[in-house]
Amino acid sequence: MVDSEEGIVEREVRQQFTTSNVAAGRLRGAQESVREELMQLALEVNPVNLSAETPDFVAPEFITKALSEAVTGPNILLNQYTRGYGHPRLVNALSKLYSKLLGHELDPFKEILVTVGAYGALHCAIMALINPGDEVIIIEPFFECYVHITKMAGGIPVFVPLLKNKTKDSISSADWVLDPKEVASKFTNKTKMIIINTPHYPLGKVFTCSELDMVAEFCKKHNVICVMDETYEWLVFKSSEHIRMATLPGMWELTITIGSAGKTFNLTGWKEAIGIGLEIEIERKETPDSYLQDRVERLELKRDCMAKCLSSVGMTPVIPEGGYFIVADFSKLGAKISLNLDEEQGAKDYQFAKWLYRNEKLQVFPFSIFYCVEHKHLGEDFVCFCFVKYEKAEQVFSELKKSLNRVDTYCKTAV
Repeated sequence: MVDSEEGIVEREVRQQFTTSNVAAGRLRGAQESVREELMQLALEVNPVNLSAETPDFVAPEFITKALSEAVTGPNILLNQYTRGYGHPRLVNALSKLYSKLLGHELDPFKEILVTVGAYGALHCAIMALINPGDEVIIIEPFFECYVHITKMAGGIPVFVPLLKNKTKDSISSADWVLDPKEVASKFTNKTKMIIINTPHYPLGKVFTCSELDMVAEFCKKHNVICVMDETYEWLVFKSSEHIRMATLPGMWELTITIGSAGKTFNLTGWKEAIGIGLEIEIERKETPDSYLQDRVERLELKRDCMAKCLSSVGMTPVIPEGGYFIVADFSKLGAKISLNLDEEQGAKDYQFAKWLYRNEKLQVFPFSIFYCVEHKHLGEDFVCFCFVKYEKAEQVFSELKKSLNRVDTYCKTAV
């Protein structure tokens, strides 16, 4: 077959568009996420998914009913374009709720922006405020998109790790703390922004008032914007308190607060806020009918059950103060199962995660993916589990425990 002139031109254009020259220069050096490789492995082995924060319990009926009525109701305008910065009914509901929480009367049409998920809000905030060369302080472990969006904007990520200050078997996310001297050293005349995630993903740490006060003082001293990622604000367990940076003295003008309706109402696939749900929950707040309070209590039970499972197989769980995830130190278990670690095959936690995928049909995340290259060693002894699906994982942990008991019996007999 002989190519036509049009066919040759089309093929040449197509080949040109598959080269790296098409991508913008700011994307050079970007690498494929470890998540992608592990997701491909998951498709092959079909494990119990304890890595994705997709709750397996139903969404509240008042939310799904409201959506159905909006889509199929007589008001056809509800299926058309709305106000670009947020539907009026929605921003008014948000204003009513957060004005009370922040102790500041919010203008729904000037001080509230509705985006496609919290990810979209982070993208808008960073792209709108960061110029090439600006430095952005990022707390480790971090949600990966903080780094990606900062680099996309031409900013320079500057990392400060949370450090574990307790070595006993029983530890909490509260035992992971910021070093004040380390934090102070990162604020310079180039610093434009700091990103704080509380309750923290994936560690579950809830930053204390004294920790936020420390950060606030540096922000005020250097005129630095504080982006507060409060995606898990409604998932704080007993004995912990969620403090809002914007309520601290002098921080209202320097704070951008980000929340997530998807996380709040277990609707992570909807990727938008829900006005009616907020209106109803505002009325029920701090009453026995509160959906959010009931959810916290149910998830706290799941967290505790997952922690017991992890302990039963020789891991050391880091008990989270909030969020969906629980991080566990697998180093003792790793020694028992004799992982044949190979430095060329990646970090220890990455290799252990793959072992769980293939041998126990359990899908988890390696913890070191939440650190920069220089600090990955801080996360190599940990893996991350989403405990909202505890019931599905219970049988897997039971079988793993039996396997480990057989290993113990064999070793004792051999001796």
